[in-house]
Amino acid sequence: MRLYLTALNPTDAVLEGFLPAAASLGLPVTVLTDRPDEWPAGVPVTRCAVRDPAAVAAAAARPAALASNSDHLQEATAIAARKLGLPGKDPEAARLCKDKAATRRAIAAAGLDLVGCATIDPGAEPRVPAGLFPAVLKPRTGVASEDAYLVADARELTARVAEIRGRRPETALVVEEYLAGELRTHETLGDGAALAGIGGWRTGLGPPPTFVEVSLDWAPGPDEDGAQVRSRLDALGVGFGACHTEYVVQDGRVRLIEVNYRLIGDRMDLILADLLGVPLFEYVIRLHLGEPLAALRLPDPAAVDRYARVEYVCADRPGRLDEAPGRLDTRRGEVALGCRPLREPGRVAELTGTNRDFLAALHGIGPGPEAVRDALRYFRRDLRWTIIE
Repeated sequence: MRLYLTALNPTDAVLEGFLPAAASLGLPVTVLTDRPDEWPAGVPVTRCAVRDPAAVAAAAARPAALASNSDHLQEATAIAARKLGLPGKDPEAARLCKDKAATRRAIAAAGLDLVGCATIDPGAEPRVPAGLFPAVLKPRTGVASEDAYLVADARELTARVAEIRGRRPETALVVEEYLAGELRTHETLGDGAALAGIGGWRTGLGPPPTFVEVSLDWAPGPDEDGAQVRSRLDALGVGFGACHTEYVVQDGRVRLIEVNYRLIGDRMDLILADLLGVPLFEYVIRLHLGEPLAALRLPDPAAVDRYARVEYVCADRPGRLDEAPGRLDTRRGEVALGCRPLREPGRVAELTGTNRDFLAALHGIGPGPEAVRDALRYFRRDLRWTIIE
């Protein structure tokens, strides 16, 4: 019996999270991917049309479990798991989370929140009600804040739509009411019957009009926030495996930004596992093996006696990364510090206004906010990243 993971390009979550976790469970693993040449030597990969549920089901021989941590592959993987009779996510829930307009409709239909939202199909004129501005324009099924922009009026909307279509002419777009407030996250694990919150983060963003995440601070949030988030996840049918939800609070009411039906990304999953002191990736695999949530030793996030902060080093211009630190681990007092490169030296890249601009992730885990922030400032001051245009 074998664990199958569907994936596109290599990610830290798979390479440093799921593969070691499967090994620790004594479970053979195969990565199904349509990009086998991009994966490091030694990773057990099989070429597969991973967006096709039938192809995924056919490629999984004697599977013990089938899972994915890719935004793009949740629905196809869920359908394939159902075909194989394996524990997995509800395919309709996976579809609702991926489709931003469908998410809004489902939450509104449940009477939980009404967020102004209009769709713009490929080739259609970008016409939306004037009262919707300021608004957020983004791809209907996008990820990683890619092509997401704050627009002030119809003129800016038209210009941004034309810009996006110059790169992606067939992409359907949504225009949503801008939800002002502190961006927060809520992380959950579920077995299809029970759902548990395992913490959350307060997210710092760069300057508009883009939505680049520049920092995250451990902030589990009050129980009321968690209860409201989970009621919205219930409306979407979310309840199995890992889920990462972004939201703001306005007048005591949770308002969803988006739901990503997988672990939090950009190395935050690995940092969360370290902070909580639990084998998070093993837990996700065990849920996909059919184990109940109650069998997992999940800590109370509010009782965690440590604090974590992550800071992303972002490119400020397009060009070739000429100089950058490698992987680093050190300590300053009681704070564990780390640097994880996210772009290799020599690579030439455009400036995108998304997490694709990240050069590295710096993190600190220690006894409290002040100690961690001070240690990160000290750690960062001697690190250099040089981009040549």
